[in-house]
Amino acid sequence: MPTLFRFLFVCAILAGTVYGAMLALVTFVEPEPRDVTIRIPSERVNPPATGAVNTTRK
Repeated sequence: MPTLFRFLFVCAILAGTVYGAMLALVTFVEPEPRDVTIRIPSERVNPPATGAVNTTRK
């Protein structure tokens, strides 16, 4: 039984450390807002007119 308690104690310490690190990041780190530009090719927005649909592909 002592090894089970030791294992659970080590898991609790690791979980507490991870939780503390996440809490510190949330508290002390401020994200920098910035503009995001995504370029979309004009072919995707306004595809060229081809006329007839070609159904026979080789």
